Amino acid sequence: MDVQAIRILVDQFGDLGSRISAMAKTVDAMEAITATTASILDTAEAVAISRGCDGKFETLAPTNELPPKVDAIQYELLSGPCVDAALQSTVFRTGDLENDDRWPEFGKRAAQEYDVHSMLAVRLFIEDSDDVIAGLNCYSTARDAFSERDQACAELIAIYSAAAVTAVTEAERSRNLRVALESNRQIGVALGILMGRYKITDDEAFSLMQMASQRTHRKLRDIAADVAQTGDLNLP
Repeated sequence: MDVQAIRILVDQFGDLGSRISAMAKTVDAMEAITATTASILDTAEAVAISRGCDGKFETLAPTNELPPKVDAIQYELLSGPCVDAALQSTVFRTGDLENDDRWPEFGKRAAQEYDVHSMLAVRLFIEDSDDVIAGLNCYSTARDAFSERDQACAELIAIYSAAAVTAVTEAERSRNLRVALESNRQIGVALGILMGRYKITDDEAFSLMQMASQRTHRKLRDIAADVAQTGDLNLP
């Protein structure tokens, strides 16, 4: 790889990190990662992220319909490049899935059912929690599709992306926590108002608010906000 090519890649990685950091939702950040990976690795016919927690995996931000289908086999068997890359915190590359001794059953099924012969899976170190693991995965119907250069690029993308996604996830979690705390505060205020107005217990006041929520098909926090503003609960 010449110097100019390296500079182009570095610029692409830097742009990816900047774009991810500016995003508000983790899912948007993950979609940016898979889309950018697909554009940089032209040998990848599909790209996705696998995320696992408590022994269960899911496929996120696939660039097309292929990854969820192939990944479903891996998740069923708990065996395959994506699963192993996440569990073993390493990289797996194969160009002949059907005959790869590392995943005999998965490899044969992926090749026979979906014509996938090459895969590249890189551990994605997203600092979500100690129980969450993730991997960046590339798929191709061609044999020996991914080179050492492709692997190096995928690893660099994972490095650039992980810190940015972690920052987005933490910011999103912080926003959700603030919303939850504000919602709980409003519900507490509303309960106090209803208890004082009708001389009822907190459980009875909460039941009234739940009833209003169900009848009006509105969220409990919206009912609480109305009570806090009007001082009463208007049941239809």
